[in-house]
Amino acid sequence: MGRSWGSLKTVAGFFGALGKALAVSIALTQFGVNTSAIAADTVVVRFGLITESISLAELQKAAKTGELPESLKPYAKRLSEQQRRFFLRALGMNVPLNVVTVSKLVNTQIGTSILNDFATALARKDKAGVQALRAGLVLGSTAPRGLSILSFIAAYPSKRLEIDLPQAFVVAGSLNTAFWRTQQFMLAIAPQLDPKTPQIAFPFDPSQPGNAQVQILNLSLNDQKRDRNIPVDIYWSTAATPDKPIIVFSHGFGSVRTDLRYLAKHLASHGYVVAALEHPGSNKANTDLAFQGKTRAVKPQEFLYRPQDISFVLDELEKLNQTANNPLQGKLATNKAMVVGYSFGGGTALALAGAELQLERLKQRCKKNLAVLSLGEGMQCIAQELPENSYQLRDTRIKQAIALNPTTSLIFGETGLTKVQVPTLVLAGSADKTTPALTEQIVGFDKIPSPKWLVGIVGGTHLSVKDPSTTWDQIGKPNTPISGGEVVGDKAADVRKLVKAISLAFAAQTTPEAKNYAIFLTSDYAQFASTAVFPFRIITQIPPGAVPVVKEFVEK
Repeated sequence: MGRSWGSLKTVAGFFGALGKALAVSIALTQFGVNTSAIAADTVVVRFGLITESISLAELQKAAKTGELPESLKPYAKRLSEQQRRFFLRALGMNVPLNVVTVSKLVNTQIGTSILNDFATALARKDKAGVQALRAGLVLGSTAPRGLSILSFIAAYPSKRLEIDLPQAFVVAGSLNTAFWRTQQFMLAIAPQLDPKTPQIAFPFDPSQPGNAQVQILNLSLNDQKRDRNIPVDIYWSTAATPDKPIIVFSHGFGSVRTDLRYLAKHLASHGYVVAALEHPGSNKANTDLAFQGKTRAVKPQEFLYRPQDISFVLDELEKLNQTANNPLQGKLATNKAMVVGYSFGGGTALALAGAELQLERLKQRCKKNLAVLSLGEGMQCIAQELPENSYQLRDTRIKQAIALNPTTSLIFGETGLTKVQVPTLVLAGSADKTTPALTEQIVGFDKIPSPKWLVGIVGGTHLSVKDPSTTWDQIGKPNTPISGGEVVGDKAADVRKLVKAISLAFAAQTTPEAKNYAIFLTSDYAQFASTAVFPFRIITQIPPGAVPVVKEFVEK
């Protein structure tokens, strides 16, 4: 395990150095760049007292031929065979990033910190490492084929690009470690979770639609106290009754209230009322304004406003429930609600369920070495600007919570998740790069009090659970260490089918039908529903064989 894990991490580090450093650095074009005419034509690699020089022309030739340049062959003996192969592949890899789009999304403070980390691998006599990185990456991205190692070198504003190789490995090897540690965790639990043919018959298929015809009521609610206009889509049918909980959806960052439209329709067809709302400070409309430089992508107050949006919507729905001649009159069990949150919304759902925001450790963690963070962790770091160190946002009307690919690693501190007060279901995808399962879901799941369920999608990515209408933009996106490679659309149909089944079964646990649906929240059902592409897992506690992996990560 140790040797294979070390090799895996090495590969991750190399991809990371090319992926996240480039993406984040390019994003900082908003600062402006001094486009000097000087460009690097020589790369100097330093390994202790040993240095080796190679020309850009030799590297360009190596990218075409797939053979190491003669000048590097003696030096290459210090690298493993895997590292040598990767070096050659990386030379020919292009990352077609949209400079303007990425630049508007990155937070200035975080981006600068990450650049500082990468600048430590550059051997320079002056202190212009960050500026040089920024210039080389931004100008390199204008190459016809997009950004690459070679286009970066060609644009680097100095005749020599000198790299401290050991330090470069330290920085690159730590990049997005959460994702790669998740893979280690999945290897550790594989023997405990080998699929078996369940010796049980299932009474019906909860993934199939119900008999009721779904209707959609569009509302526009205005919270005057906070000056927030909140659009809400209500999915309902005449089969809705107050003995079933009302279900509220919280979408992910930069997204829309139709994130989980397929799931809303499914639940409504079974007689549930679903309210899918849009958070105005972190939805697509807000992100579009950020693209135009008119606002921040996310303000720290959103960590507080999002749960408050849900509470406000429940207040307004209670008014509708008592309004004569309203089609929803008497159908809304607002005092027995279930919240379903995805990604950023998953953290929102857990906060409403009682998890306490604990920011002291987050504020310390987010001040240094941000290059190691995943995108989900970087998002949570925005909360460091909040004035207090703890916030309790629980709404006692929430009786159940589903968190799909949630962010939890930093925002809830050491003990915030131990304060969850309701039955909770957490879903994790093993191939999620944005909110890596081990750090964002598995470690946190271990802290949540029972009753609880962890649903594992082996092979599932961050966007696999989303409605296909919201993932069209993934077609043709490059696969990098921190994004891309998403399994969506028709390829993720089996994932959405499982989400429909377990969400319906979970919602039913507060109704008279609880016993009929409990069987679908078991490992037997997960094994039954598994496919060749997606093995599914449902557990209520971390298997003993995997506990050491979790503890090792937490202790680090």
